Amino acid sequence: MINREWHLLSRPVGWPKPEDFALVETEVPRPGEGQVLVRNEYLSVDPYMRGRMSAAKSYAAPYELGRPMQGGAVGEVVASEAEGIAVGDHVLHFGGWREYAAVNARSAVKVDPAAAPLPAYLGVLGMTGLTAYAGLLRTASFKEGDAVFVSGAAGAVGGQVGQIARLKGASRVIGSAGSDEKVRLLTEEYGFDAAFNYKSGPVAEQLRAAAPDGVDVYFDNVGGEHLEAAIGSLNLGGRIAICGMISVYNNTEPAPGPKNLARLIQTRGRIEGFLVGDHYDLQLEFVREVGAWVRSGELKYRQTVVEGIENTLEAFLGVLRGDNTGKMIVKL
Repeated sequence: MINREWHLLSRPVGWPKPEDFALVETEVPRPGEGQVLVRNEYLSVDPYMRGRMSAAKSYAAPYELGRPMQGGAVGEVVASEAEGIAVGDHVLHFGGWREYAAVNARSAVKVDPAAAPLPAYLGVLGMTGLTAYAGLLRTASFKEGDAVFVSGAAGAVGGQVGQIARLKGASRVIGSAGSDEKVRLLTEEYGFDAAFNYKSGPVAEQLRAAAPDGVDVYFDNVGGEHLEAAIGSLNLGGRIAICGMISVYNNTEPAPGPKNLARLIQTRGRIEGFLVGDHYDLQLEFVREVGAWVRSGELKYRQTVVEGIENTLEAFLGVLRGDNTGKMIVKL
């Protein structure tokens, strides 16, 4: 049997190029002791993967050249050499970017396709969902009555942040997105109080118009101009949670920082970065609360699905371009 997997051939400089990657045919691996063989059904492509393509020291090890890349995936177990996971079970794991993966059973999580569609475990009930939950409620210390601004609000994380804030009693929820269609999604389906297309004018001006009384929490997925605008609109005691800065991921030179950081002195504001891996203690609480909202229809989510292992790279590049609405998923 043939297995297809994506390898990184060279480290991208600036925007990743197709020649930096190769779709390689290999034999389907055999699971070793304590491992399971998974036939992947859905793969996740996410912005953080761009950082792993660089050799620079970061919170996650760089992808190895000439080796299969990694990422979230969910699929069916077709062979097992581990107790507790049987053939026919479905598991969530990090052996993505390939059709078949032999993974250690202790790092695989069984999921129930009857409880939620399998792609949901890569998004709204998976890592991106927990990122939204932990970043808003713990890192940004959200409290009822806060006015919340979310950048990249039509993405997998941002859309969930805004809805959780609304469900938890935010006084106002504002989002930015990259198209008028996404802006309508935020206000008409996700329940944001206001939203704007950041391509239509200066972010600071549009944010002031959408939040004339300022913001108490800013959830940052974009960085750059958005971060500077949020600092400018931050209220006394405001908090900023840095989740991602997709606007600078492909820069070849360091991006300049916000010019108005001194305003944090006046507002006693706080900026804090976070990683979802530091907050897995919230997993059970997250699944219980968000799962209930998803089942009741109170929390809505979108997915952009690309079909075929051969299109995984294009799906990833689409995330960097902002082509996706909600979570970008590859269906095998």
